[in-house]
Amino acid sequence: MTRVLVVDDEPQILRALRINLLARHFEVAVADGGGAALREAADWHPDLVVLDLGLPDIDGIDVIHGLRGWTTVPIIVLSGRAGNQDKVEALDAGADDYVTKPFNIDELLARIRAVTRRTTAHEAELANVQLGTHVVDLAAKTISGGVRLTPTEWHLLEILLRNPGKLISQRQLLTEVWGAAYIRETHYLRQYMAQIRRKLEPDPARPVHLLTEPGMGYRFQP
Repeated sequence: MTRVLVVDDEPQILRALRINLLARHFEVAVADGGGAALREAADWHPDLVVLDLGLPDIDGIDVIHGLRGWTTVPIIVLSGRAGNQDKVEALDAGADDYVTKPFNIDELLARIRAVTRRTTAHEAELANVQLGTHVVDLAAKTISGGVRLTPTEWHLLEILLRNPGKLISQRQLLTEVWGAAYIRETHYLRQYMAQIRRKLEPDPARPVHLLTEPGMGYRFQP
């Protein structure tokens, strides 16, 4: 069953979309703000996100950037902002489609089906990542050898694995995993990266794949 996360600060829209999607056999979660959306996406791993841009805490464009830091989940913007610049900005940030409010539910469902079809093949290509002796399946959320990660550990690992060789800053990781209020809590990163290394690196004290760039951030070295 396809999982859809609906993000909107208007209760009536959340309720209407939830009812219509459930009636068409989608599994649905809802969030009324950007922070809640990022947390729900990290914990629940939806197959698609329907996202409003005008959220009360974090602008929808920033939510797209946050999601794109670690996942290729399809994002359909559903917004009252009808200007071309808003559409271009959302698509450039990583949205897959843009539907303007007021909207027709049948059109939205058709967009959901189309985006899901387009991304299925791409997800399959990205599914398996080799990390030392382990194979990480990002689509199924499994690791060979029976290794199990917490949702937060998965979130951190996915950001790194989807950006092989790229230095990911401490600020970006903290913002995308915990939120903008936590950008100084670098001890969170040290603690969680140590846990991940204990599970995945042959010698956690001398990592060769999950590397620290002191004072800057972290890098996945394939």
